[in-house]
Amino acid sequence: MMSWKCSLLCVGTLLFATHVDSTTLPARAADGNRSVPSVGIDVELSTIMEHNDGEFLWFHPRVSPLPGLGTNGRPAAIMTFQKHLFVSDYYSGLSYKTTFDGGETWSETITPDELAWVKDDSGVNVSPADMTPAWHAKSGKVLAVGAEVRYSAKGQQLSDVKRAHQTTYAVYDPKADRWTKLKRVEMPPDEKFDVARSACAQWVPLSDGTVLLPFYYATSQKVPHSVTVAQFSFDGRELKYLRHGTEMHLDAVRGLVEPSLVKFDDTFYLTIRNDLKGYVTTSEDGLNFAPIKEWTFDDGEELGSYNTQQHWAVAPNGLFLCYTRRGAGNDHIFRHRAPLFIAQVNPRTLKVIRNTEKVLVSERGATLGNFGVTSVSPKESWVTVSEGIFNEAARNSKATGATFRSRITFGKP
Repeated sequence: MMSWKCSLLCVGTLLFATHVDSTTLPARAADGNRSVPSVGIDVELSTIMEHNDGEFLWFHPRVSPLPGLGTNGRPAAIMTFQKHLFVSDYYSGLSYKTTFDGGETWSETITPDELAWVKDDSGVNVSPADMTPAWHAKSGKVLAVGAEVRYSAKGQQLSDVKRAHQTTYAVYDPKADRWTKLKRVEMPPDEKFDVARSACAQWVPLSDGTVLLPFYYATSQKVPHSVTVAQFSFDGRELKYLRHGTEMHLDAVRGLVEPSLVKFDDTFYLTIRNDLKGYVTTSEDGLNFAPIKEWTFDDGEELGSYNTQQHWAVAPNGLFLCYTRRGAGNDHIFRHRAPLFIAQVNPRTLKVIRNTEKVLVSERGATLGNFGVTSVSPKESWVTVSEGIFNEAARNSKATGATFRSRITFGKP
């Protein structure tokens, strides 16, 4: 999350549900002289909750699986989210819901004191934002990582102290149904990390228990940001910095921000936001990356995703990108942040295969640019997103402040 970015009861039945039948994709998806097997997908959309009272919107919903806790063979999961308070990037503390039946029903909204705003010694509200939870198998815990933000009384982000823009985390124990208090990630003392956020980021836990967190960083909010991936130890309680890898730079507008990392087969894939276009790169070890390249379709045309996030979805036999873009009859949407798409990626050429593109969540007049993607099983991923209703046109549209769950099931090539 950056200050210039416009993001963010027991529900026993779904408020809204549609089903999109998977289409028959070609046996091979061509990309010049190179091709990859096409993986069919089935998409099912449901509404988890709705809220649009003019006071706040629920925003930034992201999910972690809870392995072994589901009922009747269906996955269990926890979803974190927070209130968007109608000032740009102004968020409450963190709330959560759980499901144990594959998302058919969700618990009431729970807002633990451990994840709430905290006033520091100067009286400034310090809050988590842009959090992404993920399962850490070695510890049996959920680790949620995101931005640490200082807010004025009117909701503006502050740069009033050194290292005001950092990363925070909290740990959830599913057996105890309990969160730890928020704690700051401690980065090296080099002033280039005076701004250092792993926010809105997919990150990767490794088999040895360490985690790879992608960061955007800078000496201040006034200069172009850079991106790197850092490795941390994690013992189920604390993250400790070990090292970081390639430092990636782009002197274009605000630089590189909000990277997301995933591992597919034996390669790590990193997608990166920039004001003008999205970028992608790869690594064999998760730390040392090739030069970044802009996202394009397999016909050479620019993808058209800009100044917002892209995230990954991984099938056992295919790599997918989730994104928003221009050129979808959506010029009336702020930064073209709706509809939300998914398409398969050629992992060798790093191009999006155009004829595999599908709509995950349709455009209803609101933005859908701040979303999460989570693998809940090898053959199933969930995309969660809330409608951003931030202008008069959106308020007069069909948008209801819905939080959607788009359930993706992957077929065989």
